[in-house]
Amino acid sequence: MRFGVVVFPGSNCDHDCFHVIQKVLQQPVQFIWYAAGRFPKVDCLILPGGFSYGDYLRTGAIARFSPVMEMVRRQAERGGAVIGICNGFQILLEAGLLPGAMRRNRDLTFICKYVHLRVDSNLTPFTRRIPQGRILRIPIAHGEGNYYCDRQTLARLKAEKRIVFRYCTAQGQTSPDANPNGSLENIAGICNARGNVLGMMPHPERCMEQGMGSTDGCELFLSLLSAARSALSA
Repeated sequence: MRFGVVVFPGSNCDHDCFHVIQKVLQQPVQFIWYAAGRFPKVDCLILPGGFSYGDYLRTGAIARFSPVMEMVRRQAERGGAVIGICNGFQILLEAGLLPGAMRRNRDLTFICKYVHLRVDSNLTPFTRRIPQGRILRIPIAHGEGNYYCDRQTLARLKAEKRIVFRYCTAQGQTSPDANPNGSLENIAGICNARGNVLGMMPHPERCMEQGMGSTDGCELFLSLLSAARSALSA
């Protein structure tokens, strides 16, 4: 499976993503510069975490106009896999590829720690092999991860089972105390209607090797590889 890691000015998790795809998953991967004249064909695009364009104006507000976003839109429209992690999620929201918006964390502080996530949908290629309700332990690192949308959008996300991850306790309860940033209904990740575009604030690429405190991030990418194999054999 061919992966592409988009590099924006200010990205700082691009090498993390590249490393785990190449060394842990042992899949072909290449960096894709945000302003490249020609873009390669890949099976999965990763928009990594960081501070694209210094987070000026709002997180992702300038990155949405980058030339590479045309490639991201084409990838999404043709059903190719796209995952936006942290700042990548913020960019997907600003670009209109996912609904809603990000606000400053409830306590107006940057948060960097491990959290628990409940898998609320395994209808995406990123979660297809993870049992619904499974609890994952994955780190976050953000200052603007407070997800918000209007009531109509929230109702649609629920009805279409597009809320993929929720912050929870170790036992799977979505209590206010388990919500690190004030995100609406503990939402930590959502997908588009087709399920091929995923945005999530936690960093799965930071917990894919022994010694990192968890290897639960592997579950997402192994699911994606499983989906790709199934598509080839269909």
